[in-house]
Amino acid sequence: MKVNIWSDIMCPFCYIGKRKFENALVQFSGKEEVEVEWHSFQLQPDVQQVPGKDLYDFFAEIKGTSREEAKQMNDHMANMAKEVGLNYDFDHAVVANTFDGHRLIHLAAKHGLQDQAKERLLSAYFTEGKNIQDQDTLVQLGAEVGLQEEEVRAMLVSDAFAYEVKADIQSAQNLGIRGVPFFVINHKYGISGAQPSELFLEALQKVWQEEQSAVAAPVDTKGSDDASCSDGACAV
Repeated sequence: MKVNIWSDIMCPFCYIGKRKFENALVQFSGKEEVEVEWHSFQLQPDVQQVPGKDLYDFFAEIKGTSREEAKQMNDHMANMAKEVGLNYDFDHAVVANTFDGHRLIHLAAKHGLQDQAKERLLSAYFTEGKNIQDQDTLVQLGAEVGLQEEEVRAMLVSDAFAYEVKADIQSAQNLGIRGVPFFVINHKYGISGAQPSELFLEALQKVWQEEQSAVAAPVDTKGSDDASCSDGACAV
């Protein structure tokens, strides 16, 4: 069984969704037969770090709201993250472009370390206040998941995996994906957003049963877009 997941490193729902999906997966009897592949998506492809501008200023600007309202929205998101054991620290989050981070995840995939790299980058951004656009930081994070520093640095100063990142983004557009996280099971069933673990588990079990009985009746397992991030639609 194949699960393709589109998400962005700066998407708070994406980290929450990852945890909820993982919680479902550990309960799934066929988990050993599930292959997960992460795909790149950029909510804010043109964003760059601006010294002196923190996450609240950035979010207030893109949402057209006040800094106080932006902080309240992010506080609400942090409370949602706590429900799945994540401790978001928006006070120290560094607004940054995620393109090179996505390239790092593709490099890690080449070595069978894709999920580890995805987790490490999400944690670095949301809980540790690391600048995921900084090359030295990316080299360090890559080394922490088992990549060679020299290979990571060589990748960062080249255009390696830029095509793969852009191809992922294009494939999302072709599929009509406008918000992330977005999960596609066996290239047929789509689940949008950080849905409850029970929904993920139900979808996995249904597809598993269909595979075992060779039945391919399509069902709609799309969730609410309220649990996903689109361009400017939630805290980043």
